[in-house]
Amino acid sequence: MGFPDNFIWGAASAAHQIEGAYLEAGKGLGIWDALHEGHIKHHENGNVACDHFHRYKEDIAIMKKLGLKSYRFSVSWPRIVPEEGKINKEGLQFYINLVNELKQADIEPICTLFHWNLPVWIHEQGGWNCEKAAFYFAEYTKIVVQALSDLVKYWITINEPQCFIGLGYNAGKHAPFLQLPEQISAISRNVMLAHGRSVQTIRTYAKQAAMIGMAPTGGCAVPTSNTKLEIERAREATYSDKAGVMGNKWWADPMVLGEVPEALDGILSKQDMEVIHQPLDFYAFNIYYAANYAEQNDARNPLVYPGMARTSMGWPITPDVLYWAPKFHYERYHLPVLISENGMANNDFVMEDGQVHDPQRTDYIRSYLRCLRKAIDDGIPTIGYLYWSIMDNYEWAEGYDKRFGLIYIDYRTQERVIKDSAYDYAEIIRNNGNNL
Repeated sequence: MGFPDNFIWGAASAAHQIEGAYLEAGKGLGIWDALHEGHIKHHENGNVACDHFHRYKEDIAIMKKLGLKSYRFSVSWPRIVPEEGKINKEGLQFYINLVNELKQADIEPICTLFHWNLPVWIHEQGGWNCEKAAFYFAEYTKIVVQALSDLVKYWITINEPQCFIGLGYNAGKHAPFLQLPEQISAISRNVMLAHGRSVQTIRTYAKQAAMIGMAPTGGCAVPTSNTKLEIERAREATYSDKAGVMGNKWWADPMVLGEVPEALDGILSKQDMEVIHQPLDFYAFNIYYAANYAEQNDARNPLVYPGMARTSMGWPITPDVLYWAPKFHYERYHLPVLISENGMANNDFVMEDGQVHDPQRTDYIRSYLRCLRKAIDDGIPTIGYLYWSIMDNYEWAEGYDKRFGLIYIDYRTQERVIKDSAYDYAEIIRNNGNNL
């Protein structure tokens, strides 16, 4: 059967990781702008990043050259609402221009409304620990939808709540770099309400029929053998209550199924659930590796062996996860799936011939996509695959060392170099995956 004829082949990015121009054109400060000092490797920051704010036309021209069918970008909330009650029209115009450029290049825009850089003015009111945050997010959603929805059909409300809450408010490794474990349930409630109100707002104000999802992450286990027992063990581990705020069940069960996990019983009221549980059109998720092949903090993991294949992030390379994750998620949530992020960080550099040769990434993409094709052949409705990321970028607390991109960025000169893997991915797109 293979990939559907209308399969959405693309790549993804996030505003703070690529745009730069952190205080230009009326933009306000976000928490990653204001609070990063002392938390980022090499004392780096996202102030310039890939300078995409000024170079978006050049970047979209490369996307067109590669034959991308879609591009998932995010809107910077502090660029649109730099202060409470203020709309920055210049910042909004950037995204209008971006979307127009994408449409002219025949690239489908997929808009993520929140990818981590919360405005500082909300942080000063408590951030995601502030009940008003959900209403602020709905107001912001309305501004963006009214400006872009004539050309944008696909919407993703929030990206990886596991990370910006679990790492930002629990572990203290991401902005706002807080450790508030006793408040995580209440904070999660505010994020879920923000998602629900955002979906309601998109449905109300979109100028065309909207396709709406969210983009969680969350560990997915794969079976160690193809027996029914091992498959069910992997499924159970994928939706384990033990994962807590970092898991699939904590977020997706309330938002997609309308079911309250035991850990959130007493936190999410019936009235909350009427807002949180909104009809969605697809289940997007970000997936990189099988959770049961990662290191465990509390015990020696027999699946982890010396010298196993890993990316530059230290993540195990486990292509089968792109078969089992779509299968498990579809069977649980009953929505067509979108792979909203998948990719690898590699030790990339420009070689003597002026090119970036990255055969590991080429092999990674092909091996993972073959497993995704197997899921599709087994009847899992899958609408698209978005490689993370379109270009090397600011990898949050890791700074700029970890290179995920199809396009190499020289951060000193802002030169773009298309990597070998990008050219190979372009051939995969051109053949609709039939050359895998």
